Amino acid sequence: MAPDNSLIYDLPAVTLRRIAVSDMSNNVYLLTAKKTGVQVLIDAADDPAAIRSMVEAAIGDTPCSPRLEAVLTTHRHWDHIRALADFAAEGVELAAGAPDADSIEAEQSVTINRRLEHGTTVSYDGIGLEVLHLRGHTPGSVAFVCRVEDGPTHIFSGDSLFPGGVGKTWSSEDFQQLIGDVESRIFDQFDDDTIIHPGHGAPTTLGAERPKLAEWRERGW
Repeated sequence: MAPDNSLIYDLPAVTLRRIAVSDMSNNVYLLTAKKTGVQVLIDAADDPAAIRSMVEAAIGDTPCSPRLEAVLTTHRHWDHIRALADFAAEGVELAAGAPDADSIEAEQSVTINRRLEHGTTVSYDGIGLEVLHLRGHTPGSVAFVCRVEDGPTHIFSGDSLFPGGVGKTWSSEDFQQLIGDVESRIFDQFDDDTIIHPGHGAPTTLGAERPKLAEWRERGW
């Protein structure tokens, strides 16, 4: 079973669990809908046994029989997709940003069932996540937005936004694209209490990061 501290938020409609896997310390997130038992995994990065233990630990998060419906991938980089094939073999739906989908399919020999576009919503019987396309770290990087009634919004940002800066880019043009998308599609749209859950490391809030935006632009990373 996953350690007790895999449960990080017990929200009104869903629970949120997190573990870190592999030598890259990738965060893997699990949402469980309390009323239906539906589960959605974000970034099946590595170590399928550890991920399954987290899924099993969530059996007490709902009075229903839990069932994993989908694995959502924030972007195509190898360290975020190494367990995808294991879950694809179980018949769960795979979803990723449209521009990254072909690369993921080729690397992992899987089929991306849903190719995600900016501004759409993925819904799974009790779990609804808005899709934000954040170009720059990869062409198809996406973040997933979980809105909470009477509480802070939660955003799963992959490697596009971290405490202290945006994700790595490989050209000034890519950096400008990423910082522009992060500003216009996250900072300009969501309140300071919004919680950011990155692909690696600790969470943060928009309020903690907002004062640093000018510094990030000035330094270029």
